[in-house]
Amino acid sequence: GAPRMAQGASPVLLVVLARLVSSTWHEGSGYYLESHTNEVYAEEPPPEPALDYRRVPQWCATLSIHRGDAWCSSPRGSAYRSSLGARCQLSCARGYRLVGPSAVQCRPDRRWSGMAYCRQIRCHVLPAVPRGSYVCSAGVQMDSRCDYTCLPGYQLEGERSRVCMEDGRWSGSEPECVDLEPPKIRCPESRERIAEPGKLTATVYWDPPRVRDSADGVIKRVMLRGPEPGSELPEGEHVIRYTAHDQAYNRASCKFRIRVQVRRCPVLKPPQNGYISCTSDGNNYGATCEYLCDGGYERQGSSLRVCQSTQHWTGSQPLCAPMQINTDVNSAASLLDQFHEKRRLFIISAPDPSNRYYKMQMSMLQVRRPSCCPPPRPAPPHRPPPPQQAACGLDLRHVTTVELVGQPPHEVGRIREHRLAPGIIEELRRFLHLTRSHFNAVLLDKAGTDRERYISPVSPDELFVFIDTFLLSEREAARRAQGGDPCE
Repeated sequence: GAPRMAQGASPVLLVVLARLVSSTWHEGSGYYLESHTNEVYAEEPPPEPALDYRRVPQWCATLSIHRGDAWCSSPRGSAYRSSLGARCQLSCARGYRLVGPSAVQCRPDRRWSGMAYCRQIRCHVLPAVPRGSYVCSAGVQMDSRCDYTCLPGYQLEGERSRVCMEDGRWSGSEPECVDLEPPKIRCPESRERIAEPGKLTATVYWDPPRVRDSADGVIKRVMLRGPEPGSELPEGEHVIRYTAHDQAYNRASCKFRIRVQVRRCPVLKPPQNGYISCTSDGNNYGATCEYLCDGGYERQGSSLRVCQSTQHWTGSQPLCAPMQINTDVNSAASLLDQFHEKRRLFIISAPDPSNRYYKMQMSMLQVRRPSCCPPPRPAPPHRPPPPQQAACGLDLRHVTTVELVGQPPHEVGRIREHRLAPGIIEELRRFLHLTRSHFNAVLLDKAGTDRERYISPVSPDELFVFIDTFLLSEREAARRAQGGDPCE
């Protein structure tokens, strides 16, 4: 009934409006109508009856959620999804999160009670990994997997991969790239060096080891244990070790050996009645050995021999032969020349053989003994052989005794068993200023220089102290200190 009533009222209203418009038009056209006798009133339309809005299927706008879904329910059934009072539960597809209310209702003002949309689930951007990197399968979206790798020389500690989860967070924790690999170090090759001539050492140089770090290339320090390059290394084997540390305190070491070899000749034997004086170590490459003879002996052959790099000596071994004194000379100078740089001379002058000073002096010096220190005859252990220290001490210090005794024409001059001609005796006396009137003696050095005079007999000890203090060469002094006194 109500809808039909609403449709029937419309023509009545139109008729009333048409009459009003027509009357006005005629007035405006100059025609006169008696309108005051024929008034027309517009009728009020009757009040509309209340509509049942819930029966209208499409009251609110149809819900449509991008990447989501709405499940709606209405008292009138599933066909009334957006009718007045309909209630919808909202949800999002996997990988999306609902922003807004999870349930809305269609209100009388034809609006839903709230707005919502689906936002894609995204994790935060992962921070950069020092000394490493990562690659993600789908950026920062859900289910994206990021795999970590480290630069060469570094190793991964922690998660190898992380996944963006439904709550917008990454699984696991952030890994680290750490340097666990020691540096690479390479030492020089081991080597052998020959000692330099005349030395027992070799100066050895080498390049420092090659070191590189497998990670950042930074070597914190390299330590050397052993001698420095350019050192003089003695004979034998030497181990040189280097240790390198990188920034992460990983370390690596290497070592090599240097062998210093001294080339040596066979050890030389001293000659009979003589000795050897050598430089350096005595038989190493470059060493020089000088042959020297004991007092009363002369060297026959080369005096010096040198150890060569072939480990052979130059020359051949000389001999020490008994010194030959030639008294058949025509001058005192020729006689003295035989002793030059070989022997010292102790010349004794006395007026006659019975002179007590002369006899005392000859007794103290024991010069009647024909040679120095021959091997004594075997004696019982409780009775040592009689000492001949004075005569032995003279030969040990290279001293030859010359006697000038008596008056012409019976004057005698002799060196041991060798007799001197009268002319030689006279020249010696004049040359050395020796008088025949009383006892006197003079000591000459190896150069023939007058070094000391005596007007009374001198004891062997006093004579030896003077020679040892003032007349010995360095080599003689060293030999005396090293060998002691063989006459004792």
